[in-house]
Amino acid sequence: MNRYVTGSSRDVDAVTALGDFQRFPAWMWRNQDVVAFVEWMRARNEGQAQPATKARFYGLDLYSLRASMEAVIDYLDRVEPAEAQRAPQRYGCFDHVNADGQAYGFALAFEQALLCQNEVVAQLLELRRRSEAYLRSDGWVAADDWFYAEQNALLVRDAEEYYQADVSGGRVVVEPPRPSYGQHPRRADRASGPSVRPHEGGGVGAQLSRRHARATMMGMRGEFNVGQLARQRYGSKCFLIGFTTYDGRVTSASNWGEPRQRRRVRPALAESYESLLHAVAIPSFWVSTADHAVRNVLQTPRLERAIGVIYRPETERSSHYFSANLADQFDAVIHIDRTRALEPLERMALWGQGEPPETFPTGL
Repeated sequence: MNRYVTGSSRDVDAVTALGDFQRFPAWMWRNQDVVAFVEWMRARNEGQAQPATKARFYGLDLYSLRASMEAVIDYLDRVEPAEAQRAPQRYGCFDHVNADGQAYGFALAFEQALLCQNEVVAQLLELRRRSEAYLRSDGWVAADDWFYAEQNALLVRDAEEYYQADVSGGRVVVEPPRPSYGQHPRRADRASGPSVRPHEGGGVGAQLSRRHARATMMGMRGEFNVGQLARQRYGSKCFLIGFTTYDGRVTSASNWGEPRQRRRVRPALAESYESLLHAVAIPSFWVSTADHAVRNVLQTPRLERAIGVIYRPETERSSHYFSANLADQFDAVIHIDRTRALEPLERMALWGQGEPPETFPTGL
């Protein structure tokens, strides 16, 4: 996708460039709005003479242990085949669980399996050690390819640590070795902020759960998220934008991995920020929380609703609402009172027919 918008791809159009989005939830990217946005980016970039002034398209969510290992190996196949032979040997530590993270955590906790920690850290360090040789090719494409490979190597390292501590219930307690982030030009230290490309600036689109965690119940539980990490690292250079809606339609699934549906969004609860903004009686508007009058109103704790790829209207109060301070979460809030559902590129009968029966799928 990034190569398409910068004019260095052989894909004939945005729909073709989006072809690799196949796993759940594919409709989050393979939809008409993303196609229109990407084609706009492509047209805008055609007027930029220098690569450095072209807008880029990067992904943030990396959540597949197996896919990330394959991405690292694929990269090494292209830049150094000999090293590509060694990487599968290191990642082969996960073969006994078929590269399944939860199975790895279970094996550590109950089957006395061997840790893969040293192998994944060694692969990351080796990739960084050879970065100068890999980046000798001129142009930003080589730098982007290396950055992508590094992020996937980091994901493998982090996934191993996560399943070791979280899925195993904390039964395995170790002090993992750490690469020297401070000596590397692109830091990826999760404790101090998200990993970024060393460009002048950019925008990050993410689900509502990426807000500043300290202003929500997440912060009360000692958790943090991308919004908080970005604020801590970049301070005033980071501008957090929130989106709210009162009602409308949404394309979503009832559970992870299930078919998407076009559903009606219930009117917001009376004690929520969404209901407060609905009372303004303007179809769509934005407010700055730096405005003292706005801040005085939005600083009062209220319920806030979060709707992502999963929406369960039948349990909405417990599954989608949380207590928050909207003024401390965002620098600006965009309110669209009635939203429409994303239109997926692949139309399904269920999506096109509107609301499914309450007994779906047994009632069909």
